[in-house]
Amino acid sequence: MSNIQEIFVGELRLGMYVSKLDRDWLDTPFLMQGFYIEDPADVDIVAEYCQKVWIDVDRQKNLSSHSSNVGTAKSAPPLSNDAYTSSVEDEHKRVKTSFHRARSLTRTLLDDIRLGGALNTEAAKNTVDDCVKSVLRHPDALLWMSKVRESSEYTAEHSLNVCILAIVFGRHLGMDEQELQKVGLCGLLHDIGKMRVPAEVLEKPGPLTDKEMKIMKAHTVHGRNILLSSASLFNGCVDVAYSHHERLDGLGYPRKLKSNSISRYSRIIAICDAYDAMTADRCYSPAISSTDALKIIYKEKGTQFDEDMSIKFIKAIGIFPVGSVVELNSGEAGLVIEANMQRRHLPRVILLTDEKKGPREKQKIVNLSLVESGELPKEFLIKRVCPDGSFGITLREYEKQGLVLKR
Repeated sequence: MSNIQEIFVGELRLGMYVSKLDRDWLDTPFLMQGFYIEDPADVDIVAEYCQKVWIDVDRQKNLSSHSSNVGTAKSAPPLSNDAYTSSVEDEHKRVKTSFHRARSLTRTLLDDIRLGGALNTEAAKNTVDDCVKSVLRHPDALLWMSKVRESSEYTAEHSLNVCILAIVFGRHLGMDEQELQKVGLCGLLHDIGKMRVPAEVLEKPGPLTDKEMKIMKAHTVHGRNILLSSASLFNGCVDVAYSHHERLDGLGYPRKLKSNSISRYSRIIAICDAYDAMTADRCYSPAISSTDALKIIYKEKGTQFDEDMSIKFIKAIGIFPVGSVVELNSGEAGLVIEANMQRRHLPRVILLTDEKKGPREKQKIVNLSLVESGELPKEFLIKRVCPDGSFGITLREYEKQGLVLKR
């Protein structure tokens, strides 16, 4: 007979086998009904759902030589938000090919699921690993590439973009590399259940009927089931696929979870998901500017989105995100190529139009921080952020022309 013991979540240690929870398994992301604690992050997820658990002492494994309590173990020191090991120009050159490869792999992953195949978890992890390494070198290059969109590839683009946003946000939150891998994987796979939604519903240009909305909302359940049957995925991915449309006020779906019942990873992905969706042209809604999207996230903090996470996300993205079309007080317009961590309102910008919005013959990169030192006039301050395509400036067309960033 198994040796089952009841313990508080704070007493969990690496290698313990959780055989029972203090609530229904179906109300948690731990739908396997029995799992090992293999990482400190597993304890965090359990703690967000339970106060007590039951462990099978006879099935405990020696996964760590650490004897300290995992529930109170200190996380790795936060990564410095401005300690980049690569310039944005160098990283842009390096990441361009790998980004397109990642987008292609993401499309293949989703197509395999759509056609009834299994998830290639190794390919998914490798894609996320490439993104993590690039973000650690310099996040602005990959953020730039994530804004280069193809109108016919929304679902694949969105999945990869949410992965990138989640990693960038996670870096801002001080996550270590292992945590960045996990949150990135959650972002990449959060909408995988949409591959089970009929195309006529998924791609419908107008409002959905009640029946169609029910079909669309079922993608969270499909996502949970797909990931449950996939090997070598940590439980957080299952939870996020199932719960990224839950709201703090309990008005989300599919379970109408409230507040602390929603895991940390799900709260992170919910914000990244909404931000990328709002700033992209969709079949039923045109893109809005990053500024307007961040205003909506701020407005919905504490109701739809986690309040603390919303504020931190806005700080992570900044008021002038990389890849944004901006208009200066001078009337000139261009694209933000690099954020300024110390002076968020003074990024580096490629000017692509003249004062009358006519195209410039030659690109000009200006560092707006020089306004502060008096080396540039105040006319070079940014007046507003505009949606992609404004003034004839489209990030995709800019990349297509083969123009590159120069120091």
